[in-house]
Amino acid sequence: MTDRQHGVTSGLTSRQVFLMALACALAVSAIYYHQPLLPQIATSFGVSPTRGNLIATVTQLGYALGLLLFVPLADSVQPRKLATMAIAGNAIALLVCAMAPSFRLLIASSFVVGVTAITAQIIIPSASGMASPERRGRTVGMLLGGLSSGVLLARTLSGFVGAHFGWRTMFVSAAAFDLALIAVVARLPRATGLAAIRHRDLMRSLVSLIRTESTLRISIATGFLAFGAFSAFWATLAVLLAQPPYQFGPGTVGAFGLVGLIGLVASPYIGALVDRIHASLVSAAGALTVFLAFVLVSTGATHLSWLLVSTVLLDLGNRAAFVANQARIYSLRPEARNRLNTAFMVSYFLGGAAGAAIGGIGAQRDGWTGLAAVGAMLALLAFAASVVGYCKAYMMAATDEV
Repeated sequence: MTDRQHGVTSGLTSRQVFLMALACALAVSAIYYHQPLLPQIATSFGVSPTRGNLIATVTQLGYALGLLLFVPLADSVQPRKLATMAIAGNAIALLVCAMAPSFRLLIASSFVVGVTAITAQIIIPSASGMASPERRGRTVGMLLGGLSSGVLLARTLSGFVGAHFGWRTMFVSAAAFDLALIAVVARLPRATGLAAIRHRDLMRSLVSLIRTESTLRISIATGFLAFGAFSAFWATLAVLLAQPPYQFGPGTVGAFGLVGLIGLVASPYIGALVDRIHASLVSAAGALTVFLAFVLVSTGATHLSWLLVSTVLLDLGNRAAFVANQARIYSLRPEARNRLNTAFMVSYFLGGAAGAAIGGIGAQRDGWTGLAAVGAMLALLAFAASVVGYCKAYMMAATDEV
């Protein structure tokens, strides 16, 4: 049979899905290059590690703003055109980061990097709209595998480049990667069925969607909390590993990103699991896995092996919650997938910004134990939100049967 008949999605060839996953990988990398480099950047500007963590926080905040302002437009503007404009802006912002003479300018340009690094969240809803309902979870899982590849590339490559050539070289290289991303986006399929909706009306409809869709509200709460825990860890890891007893440099910290290979392999299987069982159960299991990860993080000062295990668990748990949440919101209103995705992803990265800030405070006050306490608390709250979502869905199904 042909690739279209046997492909992973209806309406897309396997090659097109691969290109979409590649574009997601290159796009999302921009908001993670800085993480292994934070202590090095802070030292170069003579600021404290805690103040250096502001880079992680403002990048996440910028990403959330970019999602809010621009991603809804993909319901009415050709996504390929919108993504190309965002990528061009991202490349310019990365170059400004590379040349920033002051910490304040670096903070400002990092914010713009976040605002313009939104291409993946334009692509994923479009691809989901082309997937058959029974394959949507698997499709989202495959594209999230592309996202994971980007995160893996960003952390590992930036650690290596920072250690050998300095952090500014990494930002110049990232701008060059954006040129490759533009070439990939140009080959993506054109979207169909776009609606003629004014931007102001799109913004108003976001509020309406949140108010009327209880599933979206549950996903927003779960995503905010789970990614908050995840971001607390990664925004703080480089600072803690740079201290005794480890005193690791950016190259070694970046190598921690290699644990993402396990999650990368697992993404399609997680998506397939979402297709078979209720998304809230997968989300709850992911939150519990994140909680277990932070239990192990509390031993980080004395047990490097347990810290590595916790990194794997954290990646798997966050991935499970993310795939489950995105798969279920995409099934709500086909004509509003980009707006649904915007509502979810804005809250998701606001959670990331909050987690980075709170995690930094916890680590400053009590080291590994402080970080573990912050992450575990956020994970338990995410689990509670997932349970509420499952109970609500169960009661609605029982009512429909009656």
